[in-house]
Amino acid sequence: MKQETVKKSKSKRNDLLDDLAYITFQYFMHEVNPVNGLVKDKTASQWPASIAAVGLALTAYPVGVEHGWLSRSEAIKITLATLRFFWHSDQSTRPDATGYKGFYYHFLDIKDGRRAWNCELSTIDSLFLLAGALTAGIYFYHNTGEEREIRELAENLYRRADWQWALNGGDRLAHGWSPENGFIKYRWEGYDEALLLYILALGSPTFPLPPESYAAWTSTYAWKKIYELEFLYAGPLFIHQLSHIWIDLRKIQDKPMREKGLDYFENSRRSTLAQNRYAINNPLGFTGYGERCWGITASDGPGPMNQKLDGIERQFFDYMARGAPYGPDDGTIAPWAVVASVPFAPQVVLPTIEYFNHLELQLDNPYGFKATFNMTYPGAPGRKYGWVSKFHFGINQGPIVLMIENYRSDMLWEMWRRNPYLLEGLRKADFTGGWLG
Repeated sequence: MKQETVKKSKSKRNDLLDDLAYITFQYFMHEVNPVNGLVKDKTASQWPASIAAVGLALTAYPVGVEHGWLSRSEAIKITLATLRFFWHSDQSTRPDATGYKGFYYHFLDIKDGRRAWNCELSTIDSLFLLAGALTAGIYFYHNTGEEREIRELAENLYRRADWQWALNGGDRLAHGWSPENGFIKYRWEGYDEALLLYILALGSPTFPLPPESYAAWTSTYAWKKIYELEFLYAGPLFIHQLSHIWIDLRKIQDKPMREKGLDYFENSRRSTLAQNRYAINNPLGFTGYGERCWGITASDGPGPMNQKLDGIERQFFDYMARGAPYGPDDGTIAPWAVVASVPFAPQVVLPTIEYFNHLELQLDNPYGFKATFNMTYPGAPGRKYGWVSKFHFGINQGPIVLMIENYRSDMLWEMWRRNPYLLEGLRKADFTGGWLG
C-alpha cells in the first residue's frame, strides 16, 4: 500500500511538471512576432522585446518539438525568421540600430527590431541570444536547405561577436555600451550569471578572450558559510541557475571549485537549500514564508512604498535583485525561480511546486505561474494571498521549461556536450573531470 502511494505521488508530480512546462512554453508561441522572431519582454501593453527572451525561445523550440507542442517545420520557420532578422539587422553606431560589434541592445521594438528606450548594448543578454542560436544550430542537424541555413546563421552570429572589444581595455568584460556614452563603467565581476558568458567568449574562434580574463573574474569570488553550508555566494536564485540551462556542470571543476572540492552544480544545490532554510527560519517575519513557500530572486514587486503593517514598518520594492539570506527582501516570492532549481534539489522544489499550484496564482493566467506574489503586502479585495504580479516575463518563462527538461531528460545538457565552442571555452577555463574526461 505504501509503495502504491509513492507511485501515485510520483505520477502526480510528473503530470504537474508536464502541465507546467507545456503551459509555460505557450508564452513563446503567443508573445512573439512571427515575422522577425522577437519575443515580448513581458505581458504589458506596447512593451518591447527582450533579446534574452528571444534566446530562451530559440532554446525552448527544440524542447517543444520533442514533446509535440509544435511541429519541426513550425520550429524551423520561426527559428529561421529569428536568425535571419538578427543576421541582417543594422549593426552600426546609429542610435536606432539593432546592435553593434556582434552584440545587441537589451530591448528592441517588437515590430521593427530597432533599439528601444535608449537602452544599453548588453553583453549578457546578447550571450543568452547567442546561446539560443547555438542551440538551434546543434538541434537542427538534418541535411536540408533550411536546417543547413539555421546552422550557418547560428555559427555566423556567434563568430561576429567581438568579445575582445567588449573588454574595453580591461581584463573583465563590460556590462554594456551605448553610442551616446560609450562603455558602461561596470564589469562582470563577482560570482554572477556570467559563467556561460566567459566560457563562450573564451571559446570564440574569431575574437576569443584570453584565459587570464576568466581568472580575473573568478578572483573576485566570495565564499560564505550559511546554515552550515559553504558555497560560492550570490543572493538571487537566478544567478545559480541561468548558465546551468546550457552547461552540464555536474562533476566538472575549474580551479576555484577544485580547491573547495565542489562543482557548480553542487554549489547551486547548496544555494537552493539555503534559500529554503531561510524561508523556514523567516527572520523578518514575512507572511507565508515556510518550508513550501520560498524563492527569492531578481523580480517584480509591489512597491516602491513604505507601509506599517501589524505594527511593523515595511519597505516594499518594485523590480529589484532580491536575495537571501542577506537581502534585500520584502516578502516577495518568485515561483519560477523555485521551479528552475528542480535539477539541484528536487526534494524541496517539488513539494513547493505542488503548494504553489494550490494558490490563486493561476487565476486569469494563460502561461502558468505569475512572476511573483507577496502575502505580506495587502492584495486586491477578496484575494487572500496578497499581492500578485500582473505580468509574465519571458526571462522567467524560459528557465521553467528548460530546467524542467534538463531535470527529466538531460536534453539540453546532452546537446551542448557536442558544442565545440563550449568544449574549447571549458578547456581554456581549465575545467577538468566528469564528462569532460
